[in-house]
Amino acid sequence: MAKDSQFVSQIADIESDFPQWYSDVVLKTGLVDYGPVKGTMVIRPYGYAIWENIQKELDRRFKETGHENAYFPLLIPMSFMTKESEHVEGFAPEVAVVTHAGGEKLAEPLCIRPTSETIIGTMYAKWIQSYRDLPVLMNQWANVMRWEKTTRPFLRTSEFLWQEGHTVHATEEEAMEETMKMLGVYEEFARTCLAMPVLTGRKTEKEKFAGAVATYGMEAMMHDGKSLQAGTSHYLGQNFSKAFDIKFLDKDGVQKYAYTTSWGVSTRLIGAIIMTHGDQRGLVLPPVVAPVQAVIVPIAVKKPGVAEACAELKTRLEQAGVRVVLDDSDNSPGWKFNEWEMKGVPVRIELGPRDLEAGKMLCARRDNHEKTEIALAQAEEGVKQLLADIQKNMYERAKERMDTRIIQAGTLDELLAGVNGGNFVRAGWCGCRECEDKVKEFAQATARVYAKEQTAEKCAVCGKPAAHTVIFARAY
Repeated sequence: MAKDSQFVSQIADIESDFPQWYSDVVLKTGLVDYGPVKGTMVIRPYGYAIWENIQKELDRRFKETGHENAYFPLLIPMSFMTKESEHVEGFAPEVAVVTHAGGEKLAEPLCIRPTSETIIGTMYAKWIQSYRDLPVLMNQWANVMRWEKTTRPFLRTSEFLWQEGHTVHATEEEAMEETMKMLGVYEEFARTCLAMPVLTGRKTEKEKFAGAVATYGMEAMMHDGKSLQAGTSHYLGQNFSKAFDIKFLDKDGVQKYAYTTSWGVSTRLIGAIIMTHGDQRGLVLPPVVAPVQAVIVPIAVKKPGVAEACAELKTRLEQAGVRVVLDDSDNSPGWKFNEWEMKGVPVRIELGPRDLEAGKMLCARRDNHEKTEIALAQAEEGVKQLLADIQKNMYERAKERMDTRIIQAGTLDELLAGVNGGNFVRAGWCGCRECEDKVKEFAQATARVYAKEQTAEKCAVCGKPAAHTVIFARAY
């Protein structure tokens, strides 16, 4: 990897200036750079490697649940976007439009996809004729564009990478089962791969996806107590089927409209990793998705046998399936420690003459900064166990932090105090839009998901009987 003196630069204080800390970390660790067009980002190799590991883990899960990958065009005729009224209204402010190509004005403007329900629905209507063609279970890995006014790398950019699943089913029950199944896939992935606890549940009508019957979200708590929507799964009912004429001849000989779903996660997950696990020293990456799981730093490399032992250790770990780097650059060990620590590498291995003589290597953990010695003869097993322990500890630590920062509120003042304190707030809500809007106006917080346990008796805003218990939070 290229040397870059910026890796050892200072980063802002994580407690007093979290937004600047985030910006410093994503730039100085070489994850991204700002693109030449406002609101765009260039994902650099280290950042893209995280995305590749996320892709690999999710793609395997999608295929295990019967989904196939496909690819649909980036350009969507404007007429497609206007077929589903709620959908076009929801996305209109964010849509980028191509009006000229080849030096001529186009007969019909083309949208750069903000999401693909419309073009995929058009193709599904062409392909689906009979109940025998169902279910259709497809996913695509793609880029999308949403013309955002306020942007931040990974969290909200005009162009980003994602996957979007689009499925078609014969019945409402099958489509709802798919919607919840994929929400569960996301939740399990977040927990086991990103070491990130999440809250899942249905979103309010105000917060749902434009055109959906129901949206289910996955919300993660960031270091500053704000929520990040880390993934969504939408039950679309027959809304898009009727708009795009997705019909099939059922077993009873009757033509019926199909039921559809869509679901997706994006490169926003990288931002979630950064803000869930990062500390004052920089990134802290979960081993499952870390581009480099272990780095070997030679100590007194010019001493006989050190360079050779480090190279041999690297080969052994690679053969054991560990993503490992040998930093044999001419920088000092201290510089290397700082660089790789800022880049969030889970395990740093120090190996020098004394270690070789003792038949051991010194391993420093990035998650808790503890150091442990592992016998060189058991290097493969020792490092892999250490990585598993780090992954587990990162999740447990994040889970404990989230659990202790979900508080109850019975009034609007208590709700405001809760979010001001960097918490998720459980509160009753009567179900009316006016009260939901008042929470946004008064506390700058939004309803994230309905709570699993519906226990609230009164609406925290108006005092009337609560129809729902909701998790409120400030959000990215």
